[in-house]
Amino acid sequence: MGTIVLLLSGPNLNLLGTREPEVYGSATLDDHVATATSVAAAHGLTVEHLQSNHEGDLVDAVHGARGRCAAIVINPGALTHYGWSLHDALAAYDGVVVEVHLSNPMTREPWRHTSVVAPVATGTVAGFGGDGYRLAIEAVAARLAVEDLR
Repeated sequence: MGTIVLLLSGPNLNLLGTREPEVYGSATLDDHVATATSVAAAHGLTVEHLQSNHEGDLVDAVHGARGRCAAIVINPGALTHYGWSLHDALAAYDGVVVEVHLSNPMTREPWRHTSVVAPVATGTVAGFGGDGYRLAIEAVAARLAVEDLR
């Protein structure tokens, strides 16, 4: 088994493909997970995925990643803007964290402009649709390669 990347999907992402396709596209969450898994495999990484509509489940998953997973890629959905317990859990995680969004929150409603995840993330990929998952895994692979050189 390769190095593990935990892919976390927040509230309502289970509705991708049917929920506001003009904003989020027609691809399903399974499509995005398959993309991430394929790209990760090309880098010798293994993806574990969890989707939950419950913040506590995501917090528990972050806790479980400590000392076990090299990176977390997270699309927190609406928790991006108010999920302080998720922020705190990610702050206590010492691996690479990439925040990913299908749309660009900065071009949307003002309440979406604040991310409580961004301050504890290594970086953010936003606004590239489904390509964001590929870009996020590529970013993880690049960061892990740099860390291996140290």
